[in-house]
Amino acid sequence: MSTQFLGTANFAPKSSGFKIQKTGGFAISSSSSCLQLPRRNVSLGVGVRVQKHIVRGSQLSALTTCKAMGENSGTSASSESILLDEQSLERELQVAIMLENYAEAARIRDNLRILHEDRKASVLAANSRFYDAFSKGDLASMQALWAKGEDVCCVHPGASGISGYDLVMTSWEYVWVNYEFPLQIELKDIKVHVRGDVGYVTCVELVRTKGSGWGRQFATNVFERVDRQWYICIHHASPVDL
Repeated sequence: MSTQFLGTANFAPKSSGFKIQKTGGFAISSSSSCLQLPRRNVSLGVGVRVQKHIVRGSQLSALTTCKAMGENSGTSASSESILLDEQSLERELQVAIMLENYAEAARIRDNLRILHEDRKASVLAANSRFYDAFSKGDLASMQALWAKGEDVCCVHPGASGISGYDLVMTSWEYVWVNYEFPLQIELKDIKVHVRGDVGYVTCVELVRTKGSGWGRQFATNVFERVDRQWYICIHHASPVDL
């Protein structure tokens, strides 16, 4: 399974999976046995229509079940699909509120709550948001994703550890200074582990900037749960041979 953060593309659902590319964001291709949600068109006004997913409780159970594979299965979970489900539900919630369909909005909020409470899925979604910000050079998003405090730590490839929130944020600015965005990032061998309010993801990062070859790092990302949200507190990337 790989994650490709690219630049432009289209939305083309398939019965066996999906392929999504979002203008100005990242492209993801993945396959999954997750069910395909039914849709209906919703009018937001003259000349504007939105194709809307209808998510029911029984369907969400199927959705959350296929998010993260069991640790003993040896199969990495689809963090991209988790992030996309979360973003889709948040968009649907906005549409329901705009249409003043408060019963539907309440159901969508319940679905979001269930998704967030699936801790392994939530850690994978936080990991995807981290690499989304990384690929775009989005400092504001990166700042929001990190835990605040002097005990956070970041180890960039080939560098010493940097501790403290402010210094870690400054380090990302230095890392990005010579990059041309968006970066291409592929993640392989993703594994997630959660114990209580601490979770960590291990993966192999393949990173390429425009006009350069791929760089490969083994990364460990540690997250802590604070006020029902997962924040990254340690990022450690070590270069490995291609």
